[in-house]
Amino acid sequence: MNTPSQKHPSGLWVLFFTEMWERFSYYGMRALLVLYLTSTIVNGGFAFAENHALEIYGIFTGLVYLTPIIGGIVADRMIGQRKAIMIGGLVMGLGQAAMAYSESIRSVVSMSPEAMMEARQYWLYIGLGLLILGNGFFKPNISTMVGRLYADGDPRKDSAFTIFYMGINIGAFLAPLVAGYLGESVGWAWGFGSASVGMFVGTFWFWTQESKLGTIGFGPKRKFTTEKAKLNGRDWLDVLVWAGGMIAVVYLFVKTWWTLPETTTTIIIRVGIFVAVAAIAYIIIKNTTGKTEWSRIGAILVFAFFNVFFWSGFEQAGGTFNLFARDLTNRMVGDFEINATWFQSVNAIAIVALAPVFSMLWVALGRRNPSTPVKFGLGLFLLSLGFVVMFTADSMASPQNLVSPMWLVGVYVLHTTGELCLSPIGLSMISKLSPPKITSLMMGLWFASIALANYLAGALRSILENYLPDMNIFLFLVITSGSAALLMFAISPWLKKMMRGID
Repeated sequence: MNTPSQKHPSGLWVLFFTEMWERFSYYGMRALLVLYLTSTIVNGGFAFAENHALEIYGIFTGLVYLTPIIGGIVADRMIGQRKAIMIGGLVMGLGQAAMAYSESIRSVVSMSPEAMMEARQYWLYIGLGLLILGNGFFKPNISTMVGRLYADGDPRKDSAFTIFYMGINIGAFLAPLVAGYLGESVGWAWGFGSASVGMFVGTFWFWTQESKLGTIGFGPKRKFTTEKAKLNGRDWLDVLVWAGGMIAVVYLFVKTWWTLPETTTTIIIRVGIFVAVAAIAYIIIKNTTGKTEWSRIGAILVFAFFNVFFWSGFEQAGGTFNLFARDLTNRMVGDFEINATWFQSVNAIAIVALAPVFSMLWVALGRRNPSTPVKFGLGLFLLSLGFVVMFTADSMASPQNLVSPMWLVGVYVLHTTGELCLSPIGLSMISKLSPPKITSLMMGLWFASIALANYLAGALRSILENYLPDMNIFLFLVITSGSAALLMFAISPWLKKMMRGID
């Protein structure tokens, strides 16, 4: 392990580029998904109704935040982070390839239109399932390995995570530009195929450079006689077994789930949710003692509640914002047409540009630096302000009267400022407020709140059409996020007291 006086270990750059390629893969696919699902069959899409496509998007992005809870536990207790990353990378690469094949199968196999649609949907759901499970093994463990490159108290650790997150944003910036262009302008299979190539490149890089990681990231029982270690034959057998098992699980699920009666699937889902909630409640009750711990647990639950309001609005980016960019935005600059997916790069640009500004701002404020509840309120307020802009643009727009792309750019920038107020403090706050025995569980609960928010982001338009058919979705989000901001500001003194000295 390097001492604090030295430069960053070379292992940081191994993880930097691995994560950069994984984020390229994920955000490339995310930028294309709703557009692909709603595109006409002639153009290679599925011609799904927009609300149906948004629901699929919401379920997918929601589960992407739930599976890391399982993947983190498996890595910590059984296989270690290295094997989990290899498993996740390989499975996600195959998932992206299956997404690509769901379109390219049209030119490979000849069959009736009905059989072709059934086969294409089969490969679509296989791809989504592999991405969900693979992400669960990859996402939590690569961040864990960054932290383990440094000893406790090493002053370079914060800087290392800043560098690491820069890799995330580089991948998120490039993905819509490259995969988005290929998907929209060349063919959907090319877009998803580029995401698959990116994932395999990142996984290959991790494998070839793993000796630079020293001995970190192996299972809990692994012993070492040297300062460097690599995956051995037994490890690779484990990787193949786990990856094969995940592929089999997805295959069996896709083959059987839709054959079950709707009442049966509804019962399974409800029972699963009830058991999960009951288990979480039991573990919290068993491992929380004293007024201080219970007060802080209460604070976490309040923050998690408001967290749903923020991310259910923010995650409109890959759904309704994407459709707005395609259908209601004037994307012509002279003779050049901007791809609808490219707008999703704005968030990454804004984070890179504004994150240092916000960091310096909080330091400059000194004692006047807002408390955590107030920063949450500011994030929700800026989210609501972004939806004011979005509602205004939507009110002006029609297929015959396309609006300027600067409306969407403005919304993305406002939402990014809200993200910078709220997002960086989330996991840090949970780690400080949680009782030591259940910190991992409370982290899982926090991710579960984001998962619920992502699902609601996709399902919201259908919900509104069923219960409030005359309500504009962007106006609804102005009201909900604005009301949540006002409520958070109002209860912030009380919530700060609940945190019992933690901020």
